[in-house]
Amino acid sequence: MTSRAKLWTWSFINVWISNFFVFLVFYLLFVTMPVYVMEDIQAGEGAAGLVITIFLLAAILIRPLTGHWVETIGRMPILIIALSIFGISSLLYVTTDSLVMILLIRFLHGIGFGMASTVLGALAADVVPRQRKGEGMGYFAMSMNFAMVVGPFLGLTLIQSFSYPVMFISCITAAVIAFLTGVTIKAPKAQRLSQGERESVIPKLDGLFEKSVIPIAITGAIVALAYAGVLSFVSVYAKGLGLEEASSYFFVVYAVVLLISRPFTGRWFDRYGENVIVIPSIITFGVGLIVLSLADNSVMLLIAGGLIGLGWGTMVPSMQTIALQKVPERAGSATATFFTIFDTGVGFGSYVVGAAASGIGLSSLYFQSSFFVFAAVFLYIWLHGRKMKSSVQSKMEYSS
Repeated sequence: MTSRAKLWTWSFINVWISNFFVFLVFYLLFVTMPVYVMEDIQAGEGAAGLVITIFLLAAILIRPLTGHWVETIGRMPILIIALSIFGISSLLYVTTDSLVMILLIRFLHGIGFGMASTVLGALAADVVPRQRKGEGMGYFAMSMNFAMVVGPFLGLTLIQSFSYPVMFISCITAAVIAFLTGVTIKAPKAQRLSQGERESVIPKLDGLFEKSVIPIAITGAIVALAYAGVLSFVSVYAKGLGLEEASSYFFVVYAVVLLISRPFTGRWFDRYGENVIVIPSIITFGVGLIVLSLADNSVMLLIAGGLIGLGWGTMVPSMQTIALQKVPERAGSATATFFTIFDTGVGFGSYVVGAAASGIGLSSLYFQSSFFVFAAVFLYIWLHGRKMKSSVQSKMEYSS
């Protein structure tokens, strides 16, 4: 038996670090910009919600185009442009206190984020050894998971203990680190397109999405509708239960469970196939929602955090890997298609959950959402899982 290909190369480490700092800025501003708009800009709650919506809208709109550009222009040129836009946007926050200008900056920042996250996902797929694709993409996804834990904590600490200018300077610093580590990534030569191979930079309408990726992306988006309620309202839910102190550790437990489980789940994906990992992860996430809905003490809240972290944190990179295996030669387009549809689920879910929670309460919402998640198991099997034999066969050919 030949030795396993090396995973933790300098290029993989750099793409991990660059992606971490891109998402660190995203999550840091996700929780602080609404507060900033209401407190410092003196705008209302509607404007506070708009600074999040316009950012996500820009990211969703630019991703399909970025996926095409990554394949036609190349990984590194697009990465440099993306991280430059991302860094310049981070810098512009300190230059204005006008709501209109803030919204324009947020839209530009969303473009940079959408482009950067798409091309970094494609580069991660490039530098991960083919026979360790599930394991490698799982580790890569941890950069986003850790950013989700560190970003909100750092952002709230900075505005509570220091000031908004300090927070924005921190974002600029993170964007610079993302740029410096990003430009040192060495994309495999096979992924660079020659002039003769390049298509038009303006894609045809039917070329914006990889059709084979849509089924698994839809499955992920459906589950994301439920996850949006956790991401957006778990702190509010915990406060209503009188568990504010425990809520600050919710995503810490989430991350710890991911860290412990990642080496096993990624390898099992590569060895036994996607169904063995994806189906249990969706079920685990659903069970976590039930525990969360029944939580009346800190222990139950943190157990829910662990179950949700294990389920959600395993499901997302596994589905992304499935998307990449559909069209391994077009990793940029596959990544763009997956996250465009997936993020639409998160964005739409945040709105739906907010509206539903005011009517039935968060506890009931989490409980009912769990059955919605369980139904997604059957959707997954119908759209993808029942084709596992052919999928495993093609995966083996791709990995050989």
